[in-house]
Amino acid sequence: MDILVSRDGAVTTIEFNRPQRRNAITSAMYTELTEALREAEADDGVRAVIFRGKADVFTAGNDIEDFIQRPPDADETPVFHFLRTVAHATKPLVAAVNGPAVGIGTTLLFHCDLVYAGDNARFQLNFTSLGVVPEFGSTYLLPLIAGYRRASELLLLGEPFGADQAFAAGIVTRVLPAGDTFEAAAQAAAKLASLPPESIRLTKELIKDAHRAAIDKQLQKEGEHFRRMLGKPAAREAMRAFMEKRRPDFSKEK
Repeated sequence: MDILVSRDGAVTTIEFNRPQRRNAITSAMYTELTEALREAEADDGVRAVIFRGKADVFTAGNDIEDFIQRPPDADETPVFHFLRTVAHATKPLVAAVNGPAVGIGTTLLFHCDLVYAGDNARFQLNFTSLGVVPEFGSTYLLPLIAGYRRASELLLLGEPFGADQAFAAGIVTRVLPAGDTFEAAAQAAAKLASLPPESIRLTKELIKDAHRAAIDKQLQKEGEHFRRMLGKPAAREAMRAFMEKRRPDFSKEK
């Protein structure tokens, strides 16, 4: 299975399990991710959720081949269901990140409450180089947590950056030796699960409420632009170049 779901006491772990493709996410995987999170949200016995990948990769982002075959060209598609489910999660979300965390592998973290990154973690917000715009409310959330200048550098240039830069930008809670990441996330989730659930739920709600309407609005606006731009020449060239393992040529784009 490409998504593994396990339970340890009051903690549910959702794991990317497609290492042969660097945990690249398909449309079917988005459906599984959404179902797993919704089940955790509906279960009173679950008090915290962990997102994790493997020791050497979190996720390479969208599977481009699957993305071309099943483009998210409507609001009611698996990826957008997942984005909204995570954005409205009421239970604490913890992430353990090792290796590459590309595209949605980074934007997912903006919605997590605690993020533990291994010193081998590598992040990238590569949306502009794919001829589209960022998603998951990142154009609102990243300037909020990192400041305008840092957010502009990371979102406009789309270059890879390491765990220390992610920490400085407020994207991760703590940077650890790669071998300690999963244990740190598990301990944090267990601690959250041991605390009074109403206190945790309401505190998270109070932290997020001031920004909820703005995040929802940005999710919608980003989604509209993202879907529209998928059909543009720049995005088609970027996808073709990726599949053909060459540099895209945007020289004729306006």
